[in-house]
Amino acid sequence: MTNENKDQQTTDPLPQPKVGRRGGQIFGAHNPEVERQNPDMLTPPDTDYGTMPSLKWPYALSHTRVEDGGWSREVTIRELPESTTLAGVNMHLEPGGVRELHWHKEAEWAFMIKGSARITGFDENGHMFIDDVEEGGVWNFPSGIPHSLKGLENGAEFILVFDDGAFSENSTFSITDWFAHTPNDVLAKNFSVPEDTFTTFANGEKYIYQGKVPGPINQDLPKHQNNTVKPSFSSRFDYGKKVNMKGGTARILDSHNFEQSTTIAAALVEVEPGGIRELHWHPNEAEWQYYLEGQGRMSVFASSGKARTYNYQAGDVGYVPFAMGHYIENTGDTTLRFLEIFRSERFAEISLSQWMSQTPPALLKEHLPIDNDFINHHLHADNRPVLNWNKNNM
Repeated sequence: MTNENKDQQTTDPLPQPKVGRRGGQIFGAHNPEVERQNPDMLTPPDTDYGTMPSLKWPYALSHTRVEDGGWSREVTIRELPESTTLAGVNMHLEPGGVRELHWHKEAEWAFMIKGSARITGFDENGHMFIDDVEEGGVWNFPSGIPHSLKGLENGAEFILVFDDGAFSENSTFSITDWFAHTPNDVLAKNFSVPEDTFTTFANGEKYIYQGKVPGPINQDLPKHQNNTVKPSFSSRFDYGKKVNMKGGTARILDSHNFEQSTTIAAALVEVEPGGIRELHWHPNEAEWQYYLEGQGRMSVFASSGKARTYNYQAGDVGYVPFAMGHYIENTGDTTLRFLEIFRSERFAEISLSQWMSQTPPALLKEHLPIDNDFINHHLHADNRPVLNWNKNNM
């Protein structure tokens, strides 16, 4: 965005698609609040060109399922059609609120935004799992693994990511739903109890319901305990690979340091004010993003002369289709913090700057009007496998 463009958006009480002599005012109805949040859509950079799909969806526009004990809202291919590889659910549980015992065909990866929750799981070997996950914690339940979530004393809010863009939180396999749709005589035979045992059972799924705040884990264990699941279904970004660069940091969790996460790799990224997540692309999968704090913009290069710039705020979902080049710039005055998620067992990226540094200089100068000073002093030549950074005027 040019300085003229930025000034236009910050000083005009009614933002308009007008820069200098170009463009003009909107005479009809428009939504200034939305337009102020998306200045690069209203007056795009001159480098934007061609038709591109929407690569942004705010959770604020998603339908919220409000239940006794919490709420949930999702972003799937219905809301963001390009996101065919991953879907996301933003969920909140009150203290004692329960996401009931359930399972699904897709793997579930999660990040605790605020608060804490008790999670339980059970694997195909008969092993049990119970853990309290706090802010910054992560869990991953592989496909088909039954589990539950329960808010602790301060409640919990988290983001769930599933390895299929068509996933819906409204179509999981719930324990109460299964009981409600199994004949009582079959249930009686299965559990070796009288049929009337089941006359007071619910007639449908509970999904999210209000329960009691649990006590310490050691007071809430089964009477007869099997072995504990290993490796653990939970982790933290603190245990991930840390990358420090000028202008930002990142923590990376994938199957190398979180063994259960075999279908989803993730990075927790922070970009300082004035910083930029440098030009790069991912050679293994598309990128699903969730913006936790701050504001930023991302330009996506789609080849064939196509590119578009998108603006993001906290609570937005972003998406970069497979192998498309992009950068993410912090456009605010606070730290930009977001998640990068991939349907892959490993995190992988290619840096434009590092690629250029490892290309014969003469070949580079045949492609671009650059000199030896640019090549020798402004390209990242060190062998950094992931996540290079840059910062304006550094």
